[in-house]
Amino acid sequence: MLPARFQPILFAFIMSGFMAFLMSGILTFINLGWFSGFFQAWINAYLYAHACAFPLVFIFASLSRKLSMRLTQAAGQRISDN
Repeated sequence: MLPARFQPILFAFIMSGFMAFLMSGILTFINLGWFSGFFQAWINAYLYAHACAFPLVFIFASLSRKLSMRLTQAAGQRISDN
C-alpha cells in the first residue's frame, strides 16, 4: 500500500491511463478502421497518448478544478437568487 501523499499522483496516472486507452482506441478505429494489426496500432497509440496525458493532467487539473468550482458556484447563486 502506498502512503496517502501519493494519492494525487496515482489518481492522475490511473485517470490519464483510462482516458488515453479509450481515446486512443476510438481514434485508431475512426482513422484506420478495423484491420488485422488494429490492436498493435492501438497499443502503440496508447503508449504515446498516456505519455502525453499523464503530465497534462497535472498542468490542467488545477485550472479544471477552479473552472468547475466557478461554474457550479455561479449556477448555484443564480438558482438561489430566484
